[in-house]
Order: sequence, then C-alpha cells, then structure tokens
Amino acid sequence: MKDNFSFKEFNVNQLGSAMKVGTDGVLLGAWASISTKPNTILDIGAGTGLLSLMLAQRSEAMTIEALEIVEDAYEQCVENFESSQWANRLFCYHAGLDEFVTEIEEPYDMIISNPPFYSEEVSSGNTARDTARQNQSLPFDELIEGVSKLLSSDGHFATIIPFKEEDNFIKLAASFGLYPKNIMRVRGNQLAEIKRSLLEFTFTNQKTDFSELTIELDRHVYTEAYIDLTKDFYLKM
Repeated sequence: MKDNFSFKEFNVNQLGSAMKVGTDGVLLGAWASISTKPNTILDIGAGTGLLSLMLAQRSEAMTIEALEIVEDAYEQCVENFESSQWANRLFCYHAGLDEFVTEIEEPYDMIISNPPFYSEEVSSGNTARDTARQNQSLPFDELIEGVSKLLSSDGHFATIIPFKEEDNFIKLAASFGLYPKNIMRVRGNQLAEIKRSLLEFTFTNQKTDFSELTIELDRHVYTEAYIDLTKDFYLKM
C-alpha cells in the first residue's frame, strides 16, 4: 500500500493513518450531492482527510471541518489539509463525536462520513486498523444521533455502508428523524452481489431515488458510469 496517494488536484499522505485511501471513500466523496451548495460541511471520522479534500475540490463551501479521534490519523489529516490548495477552508478537530456534539453552536449544511463498519470482531494484527474498521469505535447509533444534532434542518447527510446493513441503518436513522433521499447500491462487477450502499439522508420524509453502480466490466476495465463519477479525481481516469 502506497504511503502517498496522488489525485488530480491534491495528494494524500497516508503513512500515519490506519485507514488508507480506498474505493469506498472515493465513491462517497464523488457521489455525495452538493446541489444545495452547502456553505458548511462536517466530515466525521476523517482519517486521512480524503472526503474533506474531495468536497473542497467539488464545492465552494467556505468551511469544511473534519473530526478524527485517532491521534496519528488526526496529525496526518492536518498535514494533508495544510499542504492542499484549500488549506484556508479546511480544519480538523482531534476529538470524539460525543464531546464534539456538546461544543458546536452552529449546525452544518452537510455532513459526510465513511464510518468504520465491521460489526463483527476482526483482527488483522494491526490494532489501529482494526479499531478503525470495527464499528465499536463509532457505532451506527452514535453516528446517527450525532448527525441528528449537528445537521441543519434543511441539511443533508451522506454515508457509505455495507449493503447488508442498509435496512437496519435506515430504520435507525428514521428513529432520529432522518430519511433517505437517495440510495445508490454498488457492485464490483456485473456478476457480483451488491456490496455497498451509498445513502443520502434529510429531515424530510420523501420518496427515495434508487440507483445502481457497477465498478468493473472486467479486471481493471471500468464501466463508463464509474469513470464518469470518479474522473475528476483519479489520475488515470
């Protein structure tokens, strides 16, 4: 795994982060809607800062704040922000979501999160990576409750989770007054099962728009839809 990942308009140094740049993060950062032209954005569990950097490139938001509890990842995120062309719009807090919720006075127009979601106990031999991947470090109920308190009344929340968790996540969100506006389900190739769900929530209970995305036609042969979604970021797209 590379210690530095280069995109078209920014670089991500990921040496100090347990969670490296991956397809999930790039998908979410490229897919999350900015049609409402959010002025303030919060990235929960920022890791390397990838999502914040992608949204800084895509949007004109004046304030993009990130939250990262793991010290090494926090320091890496700050470094990536400071070395980017959008350093004046990006800021990272070293704090947990529970303490952050009690300190913030103004709600955010948009919240985004690529949460750790391995609910089962997993061990790769790398403690930091395991902590980042297991949702014990940010349970879905804690994430959604935090979002419900930090999101403005007309704001939206975007996330990516395993497809098998979709129904439970939606029910949990509804208990906090958040409802799905857009859902995109993702499969690796045409023969593969759906593995991921990209979800966008608002406080308005409305009809949900559904779509699907297939990433590859063959190994390293990408679909037009995937290329179109990610071409502003990946160097070779």
